[in-house]
Amino acid sequence: MKKVIFLFTLVFIFNSCGSLNEIVNNLPQSSSGVLSQADIGMGLKQALDQGINKEVSKLMAKDGFYKNELVKIVLPEELQKVDNGLRKIGLSGVADEGLKLLNRAAEDATKEALPIFVDAVKGISFNDAKQILLGDQRAATTYLENSTQQALYAKFSPIINNKLGEVGATKLWSGAITKYNALPLTSDVNPDLTDYVTQKALEGVFKMIAQEETQIRSKVSSRGTDLLQRVFALQD
Repeated sequence: MKKVIFLFTLVFIFNSCGSLNEIVNNLPQSSSGVLSQADIGMGLKQALDQGINKEVSKLMAKDGFYKNELVKIVLPEELQKVDNGLRKIGLSGVADEGLKLLNRAAEDATKEALPIFVDAVKGISFNDAKQILLGDQRAATTYLENSTQQALYAKFSPIINNKLGEVGATKLWSGAITKYNALPLTSDVNPDLTDYVTQKALEGVFKMIAQEETQIRSKVSSRGTDLLQRVFALQD
């Protein structure tokens, strides 16, 4: 019976207001048997939680970056020259190990993301939730990105820097670059590996969250709770 009342209410509001924005604005502030503004806020929080818990957790595991072609960190353009040079002189193993170490650093750093994400999700207001609901296919991810990018970079960068040093990536690539720079007819390279890996790790994290958000928006079967189904039925 509640579902019938809910549907009739939406039809009435839609006919009288004519837009999703007005429908959302005219929903009750608190629950009264139909979807409310508070429900929308909670639903969007659930959507972000689902994306974070399902997708970001994958990146924390061993090979979470390295064996995921969507987010695998490849070498910066400058180091690709080094990579190609090493392979030409029979040092493919060195090049492969160096690439793996970059991804291991990103996997370790991602473990520090969850508390920052939790705080950002807690801070979502109804106005934030409304803009997310009315936004594009990655609006929730964009909100999270804008809310956490600076804090995540500050958290990721020292971890990645330490990890690159700890596992020998910095030493390995410094040695590789030295060998490359010693080759005739090459231009010397000196990229900032820590900044590069940090930026790529963040890109990977948000790419995975955006992927889950798209699934939630486009597939009813991906909406893991009754509330998610009710909230995103508005945008359907």
